Amino acid sequence: MEKINLAITGCMGRMGQQLIKSSKLDRKFKLITLTENRVINKKINGIKPVLNNEQAFKKADIIIDFTVPECTLNILKIASRLKKKVVIGTTGFTQKEEDLIKKYSKTITILKAGNMSVGINLLMYLTEIASKSLNNNFLSKVIEIHHRHKKDHPSGTALMLGKGIADGKKKNLYKLMGKKFLNKKSFPYGKKINFNSLRKGEVIGQHEVKFSSGKEIITLNHEAFDRTLYSEGALTAAKWLIDKKPGLYSMRNVLNFK
Repeated sequence: MEKINLAITGCMGRMGQQLIKSSKLDRKFKLITLTENRVINKKINGIKPVLNNEQAFKKADIIIDFTVPECTLNILKIASRLKKKVVIGTTGFTQKEEDLIKKYSKTITILKAGNMSVGINLLMYLTEIASKSLNNNFLSKVIEIHHRHKKDHPSGTALMLGKGIADGKKKNLYKLMGKKFLNKKSFPYGKKINFNSLRKGEVIGQHEVKFSSGKEIITLNHEAFDRTLYSEGALTAAKWLIDKKPGLYSMRNVLNFK
């Protein structure tokens, strides 16, 4: 069996560390490159982490990136020169950065998802169906809870769910984006989608979408207990992506949700 040569960026981060563990258990992959944005003077699984550059990714078949937007865009710039495939789990992109990713996807193969979990992607699909089915008398909002170390808010997953609401109404998420709250005990519904982000403890991830008519409330939710959900999902995405042509794909493509 021919193995996929894998490069993992942000190898010292939480997801980077989890991806290393999961990739070592998957016989389809050969981990050949680890990168960080600073010098690391030790080997990890026998590999010396290096900085992001062309030499680092030269022998890789695919790059999995869970870092920060600035780093991701730098990696895409390198990947586009080398014609490498990239799985992006990074979140917190601006609309301008999203547009740049789409531009890169015209020449290289990219899969981007704010969350690699099967359950979350199903939740997004159900959110879109609910949003499409409910009339305009229903207002919506999104709640997410993550560990206290998470910096961006709303989370990439919360924005995915917001996009599900927007897509159901055939509207652009950025035009439908309402207020963004942080650590509020309660927050209102609005004509636009309001978000509340809670940061506490070591919570892996909890997400909830609510639709209210004032007379009834419909709630869709998901709770993650193990970070391997995301690393295994990213590896599944990488295996699916390996023979795909240039373009911008999502976990919805991987899972074949219509």
